[in-house]
Amino acid sequence: MSIDGNPVLEFTRRSMPHPPKLVPSLALVIPTLREAATLPAVLGRAIAALSAVAIPWEIVVVDDNSGDGTAEIVSRIASADSRVRLLVRRSRGLSGAILYGWRHTSAAILGVMDADLQHPPELLPRLLDQVLAGRDIAIASRYAEGGGLGAWNPWRRFISFSSLRLTWPLLPPSVRPRDPLSGFFLVRRPSIERVAFRTTGFKLLLEILVRGRARNISEVPFIFGERASGRSKAGAGVALDYFHLLAGLYARKMGLLRATEIGGRRTEITEGVSV
Repeated sequence: MSIDGNPVLEFTRRSMPHPPKLVPSLALVIPTLREAATLPAVLGRAIAALSAVAIPWEIVVVDDNSGDGTAEIVSRIASADSRVRLLVRRSRGLSGAILYGWRHTSAAILGVMDADLQHPPELLPRLLDQVLAGRDIAIASRYAEGGGLGAWNPWRRFISFSSLRLTWPLLPPSVRPRDPLSGFFLVRRPSIERVAFRTTGFKLLLEILVRGRARNISEVPFIFGERASGRSKAGAGVALDYFHLLAGLYARKMGLLRATEIGGRRTEITEGVSV
């Protein structure tokens, strides 16, 4: 299968001789690119936070071939806790890493969290409670009441708010969160099945809100943390990709493009197929 000449790998339940049953469990994807310094702390805190929840769960570290010891760290932790596993890709891109992890799990609830300690793992049970209570998406929000941007300077705050403001016309009121650009959220699998999302870029939540099937959402406030180590991957390329995504979503809204014509490589989440 291809979209705009780009290959899309599709797995369906019907193509599998004994397709697995969709189980009420959580798969948390932690994408990594040179995050070995913070990964042990992130995984330790995430395991501790999830140990208190009532449903089965797993943590899937998706590494973009960092070559910094990430594989060894995850393997060591996984040997002590089989609910942790590693997937290594040979390509780059945050959205692509998230989607790759989600496609390699049969969980009914899918999540993502950064590995740089800017997202507090202790928030995971509260996000999960919202989904188990019936929400399609639960978002860890910097802009909900009680949340915050931490030590960001005024210029960075202005850029962030301006970027958010550009999304408002794209989102109906029922799915218009205060923080549609968050990188920390949980989503029900049926809300995103059979939608071909871009594998490039950094703002997957926005595309899910615009093009997915979520009907009700909730936000859980948090204070955005300081990066513990390493360098931010934000830059001109991230900004350019964001405006590329916005342009495609606006063009689709105005009827100038079909969904599959929004630029970039794309992939689909299917019905709980674990590969």
